[in-house]
Amino acid sequence: MSDDVGRRTAGTGETQAANRSWWDGEATDYYAEHGSFLGDDEFVWGPEGWTEEDLGLLGATAGQRILEIGAGAGQCARWLQHHVGASVVATDLSMGMLRVGAGLSERTGTAPPLLQCDALALPFGDASFDTVFTAYGVVPFVADSAAVMREVARVLRPGGRFVFSTTHPIRWAFADDPTEAGLVVRLSYFDRTPYVESDASGQATYVEHHRTMGDRIREVVAAGLVLEDVVEPEWPDGNTATWGGWSPTRGEVIPGTAIFVCRRPEG
Repeated sequence: MSDDVGRRTAGTGETQAANRSWWDGEATDYYAEHGSFLGDDEFVWGPEGWTEEDLGLLGATAGQRILEIGAGAGQCARWLQHHVGASVVATDLSMGMLRVGAGLSERTGTAPPLLQCDALALPFGDASFDTVFTAYGVVPFVADSAAVMREVARVLRPGGRFVFSTTHPIRWAFADDPTEAGLVVRLSYFDRTPYVESDASGQATYVEHHRTMGDRIREVVAAGLVLEDVVEPEWPDGNTATWGGWSPTRGEVIPGTAIFVCRRPEG
């Protein structure tokens, strides 16, 4: 448990160090808590429980070269490799998460390559992939998400697709409370000051960054990508689970997730 929680500035280096350490330390417990929901080789876009099989946002086909950034334990990559026949590389900043993923690959018999790297500096050549995606990875966990968009655009082939899900921007204005009390606006939607957990010495141990919906769209466009769709998935009747601030109570009235579907133009 962090000694201090609040809002303050946090740059790229501090954010990277804090989040890599946090996910390394939490990887095993995270899987123990959420593994049954995420599956070992399923593709879940967010806490609502909608899957790629449900939504078909990637349009992935056999033989495509696909990159997952912020892959965690690589469940989505595993699903694409097994069910679609795509060639998938799963990357994450956290070696702890990738170690969990290696265990899942051994257990399931589906083993996409797992690579530790920072999405701000992807170790791949230009136009290397048909599709890049992340399900709740990377985007809120970096100080410069616009740079992530540019890096994704660089490694995408012309006509390639980038799809990412993240916490819906409106959620920043509400407390992280899954009950009715969490339906009261308590913070400014326009306050981009990062959420930071720090230890007793003031060193950041976990950081999340906020952008408004307009910010996200401008980042996508500035990277040279075309925004084709924004999906705000409704809470399905069959999902009774609570995950942090996500719950049926809140999901009935406000969106918890935003999924951005983007394309690199031809030529």
